[in-house]
Amino acid sequence: MRIERAQLRLVPLELSEPFDSPAGPRRNRPVIFVTLESDGAVGWGECVALASPSFTYETTETAWHVLTDHLLPVVVGADLASPGDVLTVVSGVRGHPMAKAAVEMAAWDLHAKLEGVPLVEALGGTHRRVAAGVSLGLQRDESTLLERVEAFVERGYRRVKIKIEPGRDVEVIGPVRSRFPDLGLVADANGSYSLREVDRLRQLDGFGLLMLEQPLAWDDLRDHAKLQEALQTPICLDESIRSLNDVAFALDLGSCRIVSVKPGRVGGLANAVAIHDLCRERGVPAWVGGMLESGVGRAHNVALASLPGFTLPGDLSESRRYWNRDLVTPEFVLVDGQLPVPDGVGIGVHPDQGRIDALVVRRATFTA
Repeated sequence: MRIERAQLRLVPLELSEPFDSPAGPRRNRPVIFVTLESDGAVGWGECVALASPSFTYETTETAWHVLTDHLLPVVVGADLASPGDVLTVVSGVRGHPMAKAAVEMAAWDLHAKLEGVPLVEALGGTHRRVAAGVSLGLQRDESTLLERVEAFVERGYRRVKIKIEPGRDVEVIGPVRSRFPDLGLVADANGSYSLREVDRLRQLDGFGLLMLEQPLAWDDLRDHAKLQEALQTPICLDESIRSLNDVAFALDLGSCRIVSVKPGRVGGLANAVAIHDLCRERGVPAWVGGMLESGVGRAHNVALASLPGFTLPGDLSESRRYWNRDLVTPEFVLVDGQLPVPDGVGIGVHPDQGRIDALVVRRATFTA
């Protein structure tokens, strides 16, 4: 397929409720949408970079710069044998996987639409529903936390992830486990601990957690390996996973026993599928993570989560979890603790282009 035209749209969105984590509070979510056009079809991608560099070095502003000045000028006019070829076309740009992923994922949607197939089929997915988990930010007190967890359990979520940080960990997880003894429970530290707190983290072993997500710094695989040796609870790496090489290195070191795969962070769907395949070969459980995406990014994530090696519920909440009104139709709705995988062509949902264009604050167009 030859990329004839590309557009960028920057849309500021407001979360339906604040989302607080050790990485900082989130109230607003600026989103960059990338569209690629070929033979009358339009593919949609979403950049997952946040407004601040608290999660990764990429931000909305750096992504806009890289997309406009370095990526789209070489992608438009390119002939792609497969969607993953986008990464070859832009290989002269070092790093910036979130900006690259937005383009690559748009190419996947475009490819599937030109082929007349759902994205799930193009990726090789096998499941038509995927188990959904929910991520819960730091809460102001215990009673509020328990009320929120109960509400999500009643909605049917099969796994609840709770943010922790030094001084708010055992006291946070303990009451939840007492109230919900059979709940699939995850503690997510967003890299806020060090090995000095190994004794404190070892206390979490008593709560039967599914995993402890990213307890140490994002760039410290060595200390994660030391910590994993000291814990019964499986460590799941999240921020540390930026590429296939990161996964292979982490598994070789013994830095984790579970892997979180976020396609927007690893450079796109082709890289995410490669990570899935490696984890499956090594017998390592994996799941698909989210980055507070709108329905466009969520559609890509849900299609990816349909692959057989993603055996754990991912951060794939329904639309209403983060948005009073999503930017796609139909919105994602939980059914018996699962999200149906869209079966329409491409990503299978329709971006509300009229509403998106009404919200746009910045735009750029590229033509061959």
